Amino acid sequence: MSIRVLITDDQELVRLGFRMVLDAQEDITVVGEAGDGEEAVRRAAELRPDVVVMDVRMPTMNGIEATRRIVEADGDERVLILTTFDLDAYVLEALRAGASGFLLKDAPPGDLIAAIRTIATGDAVVAPSVTRRLLDSYRHLLPDGDPPGSPLDPSIEELTPREREVLLEVAAGYSNGEIASRLFVTEATVKSHVGSIFMKLGLRDRVQAVIFAYERGLRQSNGGG
Repeated sequence: MSIRVLITDDQELVRLGFRMVLDAQEDITVVGEAGDGEEAVRRAAELRPDVVVMDVRMPTMNGIEATRRIVEADGDERVLILTTFDLDAYVLEALRAGASGFLLKDAPPGDLIAAIRTIATGDAVVAPSVTRRLLDSYRHLLPDGDPPGSPLDPSIEELTPREREVLLEVAAGYSNGEIASRLFVTEATVKSHVGSIFMKLGLRDRVQAVIFAYERGLRQSNGGG
């Protein structure tokens, strides 16, 4: 089935460019466009897209508030945030609002296509290198917390020692394949642990797992795994 996409950006030429790239894909269909956050919320309710491509800075209603309203109204709709990163001080807030990932606005078309396909499957777009840059940039906004392993939250106690270890790896921005290599287990095993972590902690995807770990002060040692 085709992935239904709603494009939201206040620049018409940008929307046109995205539409041309996405409509050229056999498995992706652009079902509509929106020029600001308020219109995005309204059109998302009308069109029920699988993925909403969302700019952050827009008139009337910014992408963060629009993301929050779309996710609250329909938890099945996924939002991909577009950002200039170095200039946007709102990325972490957007992820907290329920976005399933973020992509740089100058990313090549292939990255946009891959990100939409990934988000549509229920996963999150969290490129490890970009995740580390993001968390380093906004680390001062997050609590210092206690050392890893401290009972910071009752839900943490529900995790097995290995699941806590995997959660720290996810929080560091590592992919399943990288975690498997670092912990000397199979990628299927890592995927199983990640799924169990999501279920026990009530998390939707890797983005929420990263934020959960950092907000509760969970940290890796500098030496990594």
